[in-house]
Amino acid sequence: RRVGSTVPTTSSSSRPLAAAGDTPEALTPASEQPPPAPAVVAPAEPASPNQPEAAQVDSDGYQCTQVLRGHTGSVLCLQYEGNLLISGSSDSKVRLWDLSTGECLHILDKHHEAVLHLRFHNNVLVTCSKDRNIAVWDMGPYPRDIQLRTLLTGHRAAVNVVDFDERYIVSASGDRTIKVWKTDTSITTPVRTLSGHRRGIACLQYRAPYVVSGSSDFTIRIWDIETGVCFRVLEGHDELVRCIRFDGKRIVSGAYDGKIKVWDLKAALNPRSRTNQLCIRTLHEHTGRVFRLQFDDFQIVSSSHDDSILIWDFTQLDSDSAASQDDEAGAAENDDGFVNDEAAAAAAQQPPNNATRRPPAPPGAGGGPSQAAAPQRSPH
Repeated sequence: RRVGSTVPTTSSSSRPLAAAGDTPEALTPASEQPPPAPAVVAPAEPASPNQPEAAQVDSDGYQCTQVLRGHTGSVLCLQYEGNLLISGSSDSKVRLWDLSTGECLHILDKHHEAVLHLRFHNNVLVTCSKDRNIAVWDMGPYPRDIQLRTLLTGHRAAVNVVDFDERYIVSASGDRTIKVWKTDTSITTPVRTLSGHRRGIACLQYRAPYVVSGSSDFTIRIWDIETGVCFRVLEGHDELVRCIRFDGKRIVSGAYDGKIKVWDLKAALNPRSRTNQLCIRTLHEHTGRVFRLQFDDFQIVSSSHDDSILIWDFTQLDSDSAASQDDEAGAAENDDGFVNDEAAAAAAQQPPNNATRRPPAPPGAGGGPSQAAAPQRSPH
């Protein structure tokens, strides 16, 4: 289903349609799943009050119920839970909003450049920026009670995405690396650096014990968070991989080639799997770059530079279907907040860790592969 015509905001969170990050539960957390009628965060003049506006209903019956005004630059990321929405912008500000009133509760201004991504849960907020820093914030019982705990520094280019749980914060950058930090910030240096991507990293999801990342080298990598081992390299996209989600069974990726690919996670973790067993579906309905997506057992929701949001019925997809392979030639400049500043990144490229170990079972799945080997590549 195609939902109206919209200009998708960018980030990776709770709203791939306009959000940043996600904290997984069984599949995708309720706070991260596509809302039937999400509020829209739009750039506006800072002096404009959040006055109620007449509801706008498109031809599909979806209704915009509220417009939150305050950011003076593009809104690049957001996440919401209950009545609390947190947004980050190219104006370098993070804003906390009360969705019940439309009031801006707090403005955080510790970043010096665009806020590219954010994630929050369990009274902890993590933000990252083009300024190469990661800010960790402690949130009190009321959103107004929020304090900067620390700044994590170490990346050598813009930090494009973060994700975290109670144990680790995981960040990815245009410097081609993924860094792993302690969430309690008892130490403020990375406990591990995952190297292997040949170009900047645009997206990732962390769900213990795995990190799955997508890069402008057109590949997807599956990592072990504890050892830094790369289990598998998935190849098949023809442009930068911009968004990635996974659960206990599947990985779903979206890229600037306009395609969405569904991968078999269990097969990818099994070194005995043939490469033609890994990509199980390719969906090519978008006519522009795919910016964000989310999925559960029943549907995939994706947003694109073609100004559309598509809702795919997971239960009706033809497993044998493969969409057309015609590609969209992407523009040189990224207009969705992703920064691929490799010239500023002096980090040396390192080969993937080829240590042999048995991969743990996927989250929510019983058992695991009997063997492991060096990262396997898929041509799909």
